[in-house]
Amino acid sequence: MNTNQLRIHLDLDYRTVKHHLEVLEDNDVIYSMGSGYGSMYFLTSKMEASIEEFDRIWGSIIEQIDEDCEEE
Repeated sequence: MNTNQLRIHLDLDYRTVKHHLEVLEDNDVIYSMGSGYGSMYFLTSKMEASIEEFDRIWGSIIEQIDEDCEEE
């Protein structure tokens, strides 16, 4: 997906999406192909190799959020 496609899908401001893509790219989570407006973003091989661990951690975060919401 490119920045605009992500913006539409996530219903966020273009500049917000662009900023976060740059942070993810700077930290080797994603990489871009192409240039300018049409740049497409993909997971790096490092992130792909760690996706199961990411999913486990993310799942724990979601569970904790759900538990906190139930307590309120």
